[in-house]
Amino acid sequence: MTETIDTEKSKRGRAIDSMPRTRSRNWLPIWLGGAAIGASLYLLNSQVANAPPVPKGKPPAPVTSARAERQAVPVQISSVGNVEATSTVAVRSQVDGQLLQIHFQPGQVVRQGQVLFSIDPQVAQAALAQAQAAVNKDLAAVEQAKAILLKDQAQLKAARTQLQRYQGLFAEQAISLESFDQYRTNVDALEATVRADAANIRSIEASANADRAAVTRAQVQLAYSTIRAPIDGRTGDLNFYAGNLIKANDTTPLITINRISPVYVTFNIPEDQLLAVRRAMGQGALKVAASAPGDAALSLGTLNFVNNTVDATTGTIKLKATFINRDSYLVPGQFVNTTLTLKTLSDAVVVPSQAVQTGQQGRYVFVIQANQQVEERPVTSTLTYKNMAVIDQGIRPGELVVTDGQLQLVPGTKVQLKNQPQETAQP
Repeated sequence: MTETIDTEKSKRGRAIDSMPRTRSRNWLPIWLGGAAIGASLYLLNSQVANAPPVPKGKPPAPVTSARAERQAVPVQISSVGNVEATSTVAVRSQVDGQLLQIHFQPGQVVRQGQVLFSIDPQVAQAALAQAQAAVNKDLAAVEQAKAILLKDQAQLKAARTQLQRYQGLFAEQAISLESFDQYRTNVDALEATVRADAANIRSIEASANADRAAVTRAQVQLAYSTIRAPIDGRTGDLNFYAGNLIKANDTTPLITINRISPVYVTFNIPEDQLLAVRRAMGQGALKVAASAPGDAALSLGTLNFVNNTVDATTGTIKLKATFINRDSYLVPGQFVNTTLTLKTLSDAVVVPSQAVQTGQQGRYVFVIQANQQVEERPVTSTLTYKNMAVIDQGIRPGELVVTDGQLQLVPGTKVQLKNQPQETAQP
């Protein structure tokens, strides 16, 4: 019995020995990884616990603002213009001669009739003296011819008296026909002489008139030796100097004078604004302001010309204004900034131009409500003047609008004013 049991144990032992042995597990890495994960979770929970609480909602957006106001705003058209002299005269000599003297300084303002140049007058003076001598000679010849006429008229009168006496004697046959014919022929000859004397006087008088015309011409030529300013204006640069030989009607002028008071300013406007200009001109004279680039000074004039043709190339039309220019502020050839005022909107609603934004739906303005939230308000604005936008529709006077910080705004955003509401600048 005991042997049987031992035999069975021996078999079981061999069976167990014959089965594959299982390798024992190493739990150390698993324990280290779990410890690291636990430590990380602990630190994360600690940071979350110590973090400040997240605020509820966004903070107010900082913006600047201004109030919409009512103001008088002019409706204007701006352009670039060019100054033109109302009159330009190129002064030339009308006689040949040597330039003796210059009586002004180049660039000086001269008055009409003021002496500018003196040319050697000796040739003209000699011609005048010769013409006057010819006239005097003619006058003497006229006097001599009149004396001859008086003598011949007296002889004719005596011959006629004698003819009448001998005509009675001839009727009484006291003298012969031959003698009577001789007295009648004598009368006829004297009548012809008197007529010739009268014709001679008329001829000499005509010659005297021609010589008088020569005197006048010589006087004019002498007057041309003194050159005077034909207009008021400012002189330019000299082309000739004292001692130069001057030719009559030379292509090169002695000097050029520009009338600078008044002056014209010409400028162009788009053709689509022509109708508004004509309507405004129907209400009265239109004022034009001109200023040199970069200068705050203004010169005021009046629009007095609208061209009759639109330039098809540029789509503009030329206008011209007259400026008194007493201070010579405007110079011919100068480019100036021009502003044509059509009318004045006496009660316009204005906001700073930077308050008006442009979106897909058109122009709009952010209006600040009493609860400090903004409203996106569509507006209509067709005019800007000195950084102010005229609001035709959409804004009421006194409303507060955002002028800076619009990029961070959407309808309903709360805002915080960085400034006291600005009053819109007066024009």
